Amino acid sequence: MYVEELLRQNVGRRKKFIQRGIRVCMRPTSRIYIGHSTMRYLSRQQAPPLVTNRILQAKKSGNADLIFVYRHPLDSLLTNWVWWREYLLRNQWIEGISSVYKNTEELCLDLEKHFSEFESFAGGGSPFSADSEGLGFLSFPEFVEETDLFIQSASLSLRMEDFSADPVKELTKLFRAISFDCHPPDLQAAPPATKMFRFLEIKERIPQFRSFIADLEPTTKARIEKMGYSL
Repeated sequence: MYVEELLRQNVGRRKKFIQRGIRVCMRPTSRIYIGHSTMRYLSRQQAPPLVTNRILQAKKSGNADLIFVYRHPLDSLLTNWVWWREYLLRNQWIEGISSVYKNTEELCLDLEKHFSEFESFAGGGSPFSADSEGLGFLSFPEFVEETDLFIQSASLSLRMEDFSADPVKELTKLFRAISFDCHPPDLQAAPPATKMFRFLEIKERIPQFRSFIADLEPTTKARIEKMGYSL
C-alpha cells in the first residue's frame, strides 16, 4: 500500500492505470496491477501459481514487468499475524501494526499472551477462525521460499528497508523499470511509517520468540541470509 501511494502521488494522470488485484495481460499494457500471488504454494487470498506463471510468461516475452516489494520476513510474519487477526476476529481492515498497537511493548504483551496462536499461524494454520473450509495460509518456511523465488524471478526487487533509508532513490528505480520519465528532485517520497526490524526488539523481550527463530529450519535461515538479512 505504501508503494502504491507513492505511485499515485507521482504519476499524475497516469494514476488511473493503477489497479488493485493481479491481472494477466499477454499484450503490452500501461496498467499497473498491485496485489499478492504465489509461485509454488496455494494460499488464502493470493492469486495461485497458475496466474503467477502466466505473468512470468508475459515478462519473458517482453510484454510485462514484474516488480517485487519485500521486507525482512520476520517483520512480514509479525505484520501478517496482526493483520489477519484483526481482519478475521474483529472484521477490521488495518494498514499495519501501528494501527493496532501504540508501541512495540503493547505488541509484545499481546504476542506473549497469544503465542500459541502465533505459532499456529506461522505453521500455516488459521487459528483465528472456526471455519475450516477454504485455503489456509503459507507457513513461514513456505513464505520465505516464495520470497526467494520472487526475488530471483522479478524484473526488479525492492526492499522496504531501502525505501526507509532513501525513498526517492528506490522510487526512481521503480520508475525506470516501468519506463516512466521522472525527475528525482521533483518526486514526493516520504519514507514508510512502518518500523523496520521490529522483530529484533521483540526477540530481546520474548524468550518464546527467540526460540522460534532459533528453531527455524536451516534451509529457511539460509534463504533469509541469502536475501541479505540477519536473524
